[in-house]
Amino acid sequence: MRIKRRTITNCSTTFRKHRKEIKDNLSNRNALLKYITKKGNYSTEDGGLTIATPLDYNANGTYQRYSDWDTLNISQSDVISAAEFQWRQIAINIVASGRELRINSGDSRIISLAKARMKNAIRTFNNNFSNDLYSSGSLANQINGLQALVADANTTGTVGGIDAAAWTFWQNKLFDLSVAGVALAASTFEGSAMLPLWLQLDRGPDDCPDLIVMDNVHYQTFEGSQISLKRYANADMVSGGFSTLKYKKADVIYDGNSGIPSNHTYMLNTEYLKLVVHKDADLTEVPEQRPVNQDGSVIPVLWMGNLTCSNRSQQGVIIA
Repeated sequence: MRIKRRTITNCSTTFRKHRKEIKDNLSNRNALLKYITKKGNYSTEDGGLTIATPLDYNANGTYQRYSDWDTLNISQSDVISAAEFQWRQIAINIVASGRELRINSGDSRIISLAKARMKNAIRTFNNNFSNDLYSSGSLANQINGLQALVADANTTGTVGGIDAAAWTFWQNKLFDLSVAGVALAASTFEGSAMLPLWLQLDRGPDDCPDLIVMDNVHYQTFEGSQISLKRYANADMVSGGFSTLKYKKADVIYDGNSGIPSNHTYMLNTEYLKLVVHKDADLTEVPEQRPVNQDGSVIPVLWMGNLTCSNRSQQGVIIA
């Protein structure tokens, strides 16, 4: 007698068909990721022991004024040429027990089961990955989130293999409201907190913050200061479901439900931020697996990469 093998392979077919849509939904879940993607800074690599990120800073610049036959300074300008970020791996498994597969044995029912399991798995991935993008990377195998790249303790810590205490160029900017004696209020937040940090990060029209991400409290405070002013929203971000205001050239985004820590404002130059993903594990599904000692089916979906930064000194954070 031939036994019919019931599987959730339909889930893999559905996943491949809607993979781009799934990735778009992920970027629409998180304002930071949407911006990185829009800038073309979601990139793939094909391997390497680490993700080597060339640094974009001028440590010992060779800018020189000279006359006639003066000897030119051709010494190496970079003391450290690259940061090295570790590959981090994430797996989400779409599973169904043999009992579930047999109960849903009809063609239409097995397809419905597969779609439901895939939808649940991707929602789980989106929510957790969004939190990881704002994390400190302190959990085992967790990517470097903004709390690592744009740290509250900005003068210490090793990020990308570089010790910020030893190399001041690798320190992000910090504005601590309590240290500066600035009250978190609509009347003071923009002029006494955001402006001083902006001036530290603005290096001209083509090299200044382009994204400011706020938690609930800071966004409410900032919006309260804009009541009598007209600000133009970024239509692309609005269409993605994000509330958007403007501060100078930067879009100001409320991202309070995406994992951003409370009482934080990140002032970012996304030109120097990149999400690097391995080409063979970019939300890539593995062929269906069947455990040898269990009755069921598993389809793993894999992601491998990290959030990288090539210039921490052009990133800033405001904390309460």
